[in-house]
Amino acid sequence: MTQKPNSRCAQLWPLQPFPRIRPGDDLAALIARALAHMSLALCPGDVLVVAQKVISKSEGRIVRLDSVRPSDHALELARRTRKDPRLVELILQESTEVVRVGVQVIVVEHRLGFVVANAGIDQSNVSDDGGEEEALLLPINPDRSARLLRDDLSALTTVSCGVIINDSWGRAWRRGVVGQAIGVAGMQSVVDLRGRRDLNGRELKATDVAQADELAAAGSMLMGQADEGTPVVLIRGFVASGPDGDSRALLRPRSEDLFR
Repeated sequence: MTQKPNSRCAQLWPLQPFPRIRPGDDLAALIARALAHMSLALCPGDVLVVAQKVISKSEGRIVRLDSVRPSDHALELARRTRKDPRLVELILQESTEVVRVGVQVIVVEHRLGFVVANAGIDQSNVSDDGGEEEALLLPINPDRSARLLRDDLSALTTVSCGVIINDSWGRAWRRGVVGQAIGVAGMQSVVDLRGRRDLNGRELKATDVAQADELAAAGSMLMGQADEGTPVVLIRGFVASGPDGDSRALLRPRSEDLFR
């Protein structure tokens, strides 16, 4: 197929092999090793999409459920949702507001500002033995985690790339999960296209592009959701527009939130 002169063409590589991550692991060194194994080198403008799970694991955000003592509120919600009371307690501790409640789901406003099911707490691929007695929380500050990883990679490779920490979440009115950015460094999260013209010369009035989420979703396709074991994806050829941003730019203010 003939490519138009001004069109963009992105390339994506899932970095393999990548080991199972444990608390304290040096992610930057492991990423650099995986790049070298694949005969790849970071280039200016590259973006690395990194699964939240490996960030949380390396930062020790693993909680043993037998260490959790459910509150009365957690016990009540557990009865309504049929969830483990200990998980419910962790959800409440990680949240500022319970937005909706259903069977096996508690939609909350996370302490980071995201509205997400079950506070983003995960139990899949957490324990090395496959048990369900541990839960993985989101990073304390995903934007800071992205910045630190970017800085560490820059020190190792002398190249400053974009870093997106992604997680797979559901969306209002849509089925299925999609990769979304929860931490961003080295690129703009949202691009404001207001004032630009469409093909017919009509001025755009209300068009914001969540480019960090778009790249997070692209990376998520190659990461998979089960036993693929590919938590890092290199994206090349997509020029991430604008100055450095963060994930908070992706949050809709409560005054504009028509769903709540």
